[in-house]
Amino acid sequence: MEDSTPIIIGGGQFTQKTNDPLTALPPMGIAAEAAKAALADTGQAAVVASAIDTIAIVRIFPDSSPRRMHGFGRANNPPRAVARRIGANPRNAIYSNVGGQSPQALVSEMAERITAGDVEMVLLGGAESIKTQRNAARQGIELDWSEHDEGSQEDRTPGVMFASNQELQHGIGIPVNTYPLFEQAMRGHLGNSIADHRAVMGKLFAPFTQVAAKNPYAYYPTERTAEQLVTPSDENRWIAFPYPKWLVAQDNIDQGASIILTSVGKARELGIDPSKWVFIHGVSEAKEGTTVLDREKFHASNALRINTGRAFDMAGIGIDDISFIDIYSCFTAAVEQACDAVGLAWDDPRGLTLTGGLPYFGGPGNNYTMHGFVEMLPRLRANPGSYALITANGGYISKHATGIYSTSPTEGTWQREDPSICQAEVDAIARPAVDEAPTGPATIETYTVVHSRTGPASGIIIGRLNESGARFCANTPDDLDSLNNLMAQDSLGRPGTVSTDDGMNMFVPD
Repeated sequence: MEDSTPIIIGGGQFTQKTNDPLTALPPMGIAAEAAKAALADTGQAAVVASAIDTIAIVRIFPDSSPRRMHGFGRANNPPRAVARRIGANPRNAIYSNVGGQSPQALVSEMAERITAGDVEMVLLGGAESIKTQRNAARQGIELDWSEHDEGSQEDRTPGVMFASNQELQHGIGIPVNTYPLFEQAMRGHLGNSIADHRAVMGKLFAPFTQVAAKNPYAYYPTERTAEQLVTPSDENRWIAFPYPKWLVAQDNIDQGASIILTSVGKARELGIDPSKWVFIHGVSEAKEGTTVLDREKFHASNALRINTGRAFDMAGIGIDDISFIDIYSCFTAAVEQACDAVGLAWDDPRGLTLTGGLPYFGGPGNNYTMHGFVEMLPRLRANPGSYALITANGGYISKHATGIYSTSPTEGTWQREDPSICQAEVDAIARPAVDEAPTGPATIETYTVVHSRTGPASGIIIGRLNESGARFCANTPDDLDSLNNLMAQDSLGRPGTVSTDDGMNMFVPD
């Protein structure tokens, strides 16, 4: 165990449940409360705060997409807005790009930089105050969340969009419209009927509600049965077939989380109790294609499979050695694919979540996995020598990052594999051609029916041209009979005809 070995020494989270927008904290206020809890968790809050040289904040949703923007103002420098509130003066202020993989990707990056001596004490954090934002808008309350902090900032911008313009025009690229496409592909892969797969999804997520019900930081801490989760009702309306509300990540929350990393040598210097130390045994990351259509298949992710395998190789252990698991759980499809990638049964008795999952604990934007870290720390500390697995997912099962952690020290000089090696293996896998102006006989590869609050609104399909085999996206006729028929009839593999007009594709099933 060398002095340069990176470790996590503290973690904290904060859930704001007030319904009064005028007294509620803005996003960076929530992030600062979580950071204070992380500092307290180190046992040396004041000395650690003064030693922080790097703060990296995960990008909030309103800064991630134009459709998420609001008129309440923003912090011009989110990392320094948090630093001001906790009495820190970091040399490096980083504002991450978009994606739920960001917390784990930042851990991997900062662990490498700590080992190299580039940074010494790092605070990672983030928060969302989406519930307050929406409450204020509904009540006609004008908020002023504008903050101005001087100093440098490395703003990494939202980054690459993992959906093409044509996909977006057809409704693909909005997560609640896109993940159902993966779910339907999984149903087809398993050979399940619509009714049978409905039961599978409920059985998968019912244990998540049990964890959330016991978590004081959860936003929706109600235990629900498998049948309740999958049965549409006034309280569980359809979102996009086959998902009703309680199978979908819930972002109507105000939540924040933070962790603190440093080196073994710095922790010793500052008197951090070794019982607090958690070591980073395995990390990896990879991206799946550049758009939704640009992937080999929809029921599995090669990037997820390959990057998790690399993390286990680095750690030198296997899935049977893991005691604690937090799988990124925005939708059942994400959990199913992650379990298959690492060789986990969908009903593994160890459980698949530490928080309760994004639909029940809450889905705080790109920062959810930071809460997974915070939930992981006390479990590992209470069970010395045990291991935890964290998977993180961004985009549309597009961007993946994996971490394996333990209180057991790592050996030798900490070093991760160059991520480009893993990425090259993913990129070498052949993918179908994509036709943006498809015409002629075709077959549905996967599909969904998107709902409004009043009922079915639009059909989205990904299909294959019969002659060339090229993949395409399209909408279906939006009359009620056609949309209900797509939901009532198993339409995977269903034939039909596709046509194109001014960049918009229409598929009419036979």
